[in-house]
Amino acid sequence: MHTVWKGSISFGLVNIPVKLHAATENKDIKLRQLHKECNSPINYQKVCPVCDREVKNEDIVKAYEYSKNKFVVLDDEELERIKKENEDKSVEILEFVKLEEIDPIYFERSYFLAPDSGGGKAYALLREALSSSGKIGVAKITIRSKEQLAIVRVYNDTLLMETIHFPDEVRNAAEVPNIPDTEKVTQKELDTALMLIEQLTTKFEPEKYTDEYRTALMELIEQKKSGEATVTATDKPTSAIPSDMTDLMAALQASLDKTSTTTKKPVTRKRKVKEKKEA
Repeated sequence: MHTVWKGSISFGLVNIPVKLHAATENKDIKLRQLHKECNSPINYQKVCPVCDREVKNEDIVKAYEYSKNKFVVLDDEELERIKKENEDKSVEILEFVKLEEIDPIYFERSYFLAPDSGGGKAYALLREALSSSGKIGVAKITIRSKEQLAIVRVYNDTLLMETIHFPDEVRNAAEVPNIPDTEKVTQKELDTALMLIEQLTTKFEPEKYTDEYRTALMELIEQKKSGEATVTATDKPTSAIPSDMTDLMAALQASLDKTSTTTKKPVTRKRKVKEKKEA
């Protein structure tokens, strides 16, 4: 399992060296865009709309747009300084709370925490303490220059870290449009709805849920592959200029010969007669 981060978990004076591994993976099927005429993949270029030309990476700067078409430019040195100031390689547990106190809207991405060299016993201690207390740790961590709020909990005998949104990243539900006001619901309607919920209530078993669209798409792709319903991208035409030195010299010589022939002054009949008389 690929390590995405190395550091430590700290709470109080306890320090546990750990490695971070992504606990989930994106299984979306990525489709490429091809030019219909020649089946070549389409490339995307960074183009300046004002200069109307492609812009190289070294000619690009980062900026924050604080109002329409008005920017504050930030240079790499400034960004790197802030990054280093906040790049503490530790999961600092700030406090402990109950999991049910956190609404699921806050949860973002899950990571497995594995003990690094010499951290096995302290890792097991934290795991046991969390299990026995029924609590989870609220922590802060910096991943890829971004400070994240996170929680640490036990999942199948493994410490799991889940990044969660900061409160100001969760939008206000009151701003959602077209939410109906309190409406009169009859007791019969409510009883029927509750009966339906009861009939559909079961134990959550994630294994029985599958991505039917992804499965159908992969089946279609495999059918087309086995039926040879495939296309091959057209190779980019090679330059007509010879790459071999011998060919280059031959081309240069041919060019000189052609130039010499076209620029050489032709001998006219009158000139030939004159040359004969002088002889």
